[in-house]
Amino acid sequence: MIEEILPPGVRSSEAFDDLAPAPLFPEEAALMAGRRPRRQAQFATARACARRSLAELGLPPAPLMPGAGGAPRWPAGVVGSITHCDGYRAAVVARSAEVAALGIDAEPAEPLPRGVLGLVASDSERAALERLAAGGPELCWDRLLFSAKEAVYKAWYPSAERWLGFADADVRFAPSGTFTARLHPSEPPPDAPTHFEGRWLVRNGLLLTAVATTTAPAGHDDAPLLSAAGGE
Repeated sequence: MIEEILPPGVRSSEAFDDLAPAPLFPEEAALMAGRRPRRQAQFATARACARRSLAELGLPPAPLMPGAGGAPRWPAGVVGSITHCDGYRAAVVARSAEVAALGIDAEPAEPLPRGVLGLVASDSERAALERLAAGGPELCWDRLLFSAKEAVYKAWYPSAERWLGFADADVRFAPSGTFTARLHPSEPPPDAPTHFEGRWLVRNGLLLTAVATTTAPAGHDDAPLLSAAGGE
């Protein structure tokens, strides 16, 4: 399902439950020791998805331990992202020579809890959501905004290595299934991106968002192509 909003070169794997056996490497099992069984199963299934995606790049199974910010430490030359919510786990990876940044998020297709939208959206974003809701009241635009900002953060953090607050990104949706994000963090790192484009999908009770920044071909001086596409 998530492959529908990913660009060429990105490999993906997803699961809708934790029923399939998903063994962990010793380091990963130690990390999960003492956690609730539900969290352990969720973690293991997401790691299994990640290893299946890496296998499509020709890479062998290996431990995927959390790095800075909690996102997995991917093998050298690889970018990736993991997401999980009730009823869904997914992992996407790509060669960093083809995709410079990658972020995905999944959420239940339900409204945000009361009071959360005010923490996530600016006044102008809320006004834009109201206009979208007038034309598409069946969609949970508030939760979609939350998901898009999560995907943007996952794509942004590896290059910035700095927290990005909800107020630091302005996200605008198109009903066609795309969105743009303009970032305006205080004291942004010199080489961190300030603009992303992404895609979204609503299906089977789930909201999916994805962002991928594809690498410009050799010999081009243009800024990286921000392709609509898509840590834990």
